[in-house]
Amino acid sequence: MDDLKITLVQSDVFWEDSLKNLSSYKKTINDIQDHTDVIILPEMFNTGFSMHPDHCAETMEGPAMQFLTDIAAERNCMVIGSILIDENGYYYNRLISMYPDGSFQRYDKRHLFILSHENEIMSAGTARIIIKWNGWKILPLICYDLRFPVWSKNTWQNGEYEYDLLVYPSNWPASRSYVFRSLLVARAIENIAYAAGVNRIGKDGEGTLYAGESMVIDPKGRIQANGETGKNAVFSAVLSASALMDFRKSFNIGPGWDHFSIEI
Repeated sequence: MDDLKITLVQSDVFWEDSLKNLSSYKKTINDIQDHTDVIILPEMFNTGFSMHPDHCAETMEGPAMQFLTDIAAERNCMVIGSILIDENGYYYNRLISMYPDGSFQRYDKRHLFILSHENEIMSAGTARIIIKWNGWKILPLICYDLRFPVWSKNTWQNGEYEYDLLVYPSNWPASRSYVFRSLLVARAIENIAYAAGVNRIGKDGEGTLYAGESMVIDPKGRIQANGETGKNAVFSAVLSASALMDFRKSFNIGPGWDHFSIEI
C-alpha cells in the first residue's frame, strides 16, 4: 500500500447544461500538470443538483459516462463523480468510479434529500460499494449521506478495517457550510480513515448558493487540504499510507466497535 494522491475539483456548474459542463471540466482537468491517482468531481457535476430528470438525465451510454471514460484513460487515474441517470424509466443519483481501462463501479445515493423532493423523484440505492485502487480501499458516498453516520460507518473484520478513505461528492448549500465541514471531520475521526468532501460553488437555477469549502481530512480530524471559499479550486493531497497504518496500530479502536446490521 503506497501513498495515494487525490485531486479535488471545486467549481461552479452551468445549470442543467451537461455538454457545457463537460467541456469546462475537460479544460480544467487538462490544466492539471502533475499525475494524480484519483480525480474527484462534485455531485451531479454535469448538471447541478437538478430535480428535472426529464431533460437532465442520461443513460449509462450517454456523454457524461463517455467523458469519465475518456478522462480516466487519458490521465491514467480513477475519476469519481455523480450524474443523473435514467435506467428503464427510473432515475438515480449515481456515483461512478471510473478506472483507466474503462471498467467502473457504481453507487446509487441511498439518502435522498427530502427538502428538495429528491426522494420523490429518484430511486434510492440499497448497497454500499468498496473500491480498491492502488492498494487503498475507498468508500464512495454522496452529499446527504454525510449526515448518516451508520451508513458511513467503518467496520473491523478479520483484523482489518473495511476501508481507508471516505469520499463525498456534494452539492452542499452555503447556508449549512459549517455542518458540512464539521461532519467531514467527525466521519474521519470516528472511522479512523481519511475523508474527502468535494463541493461545488456558485448559484444554481433554483437560487441556492454554494460555497465550496471542499476539504481533505486526515484520520485524526485535521484538515490536510482545502479549497478557498466561493472560488474555483483544483487542489491535491497526498494521503500517507504509513501515517494511517501507524495511527491505527497505536490507537486501534476497531476491535471495540459495536456490531450491528442495517435494515433497508
